[in-house]
Amino acid sequence: MRYENLTLIGTSHIATESVAKVEQVILTEQPAIVALELDRKRLYALLHPQKARASWRDIKRIGVKGYLFSIIGAWVERKLGEKVGVKPGAEMLKAVQAARQVKAHLALVDQDIEVTLKRFSHALTWKEKGRLVVDVLKGVITRKSEFVFDLSTVPSEKLIAKMIRQVQKRYPNIYRVLVTERNHVMAHRLAWLMRANPDKRIVAVVGAGHEKELVRLIRQLS
Repeated sequence: MRYENLTLIGTSHIATESVAKVEQVILTEQPAIVALELDRKRLYALLHPQKARASWRDIKRIGVKGYLFSIIGAWVERKLGEKVGVKPGAEMLKAVQAARQVKAHLALVDQDIEVTLKRFSHALTWKEKGRLVVDVLKGVITRKSEFVFDLSTVPSEKLIAKMIRQVQKRYPNIYRVLVTERNHVMAHRLAWLMRANPDKRIVAVVGAGHEKELVRLIRQLS
């Protein structure tokens, strides 16, 4: 998706299609800046997975619920990634490698992960916690989902919109913290990059669920 001097690549974190697309777009467009849906801590964890270990101090900072969510989320992504032979975050690593190849500057535009997880710990209600447990158990026991798609590809815009509506309905507070608030942070940072570098091409790599809303917010900020 393009807007002025910005090209947004909507990805799935475990899709082989995303890894190939990220590399192809960056090498073809030769941008001056590659922006990533990462913060410093997540980038470091991707580049040094053997050193990414949480301590009790980390748990205290982000809250138990935020910590457990990060552990469960990482486990689910890893298991799904094993099915298609792609490690979670492979498209971000490919973006870093391609950016180095074209000598592009890296910009990390996501909110600090500790802030996000701490906000998650505070926002998660008992109702949403119960729904989350039920949905996870239902998926594990029945192994069925109303959202069926090829894990190796990025879901269609129609399917993404349907999944977003479902999450907004069942988990409004989780959606606000994990999607809405981060969209505003990333939109402001991307809009600033565009204003500060009007004559430079920027490629941003973000999750497909953020792409459409980011464009809308950036247009408002322009």
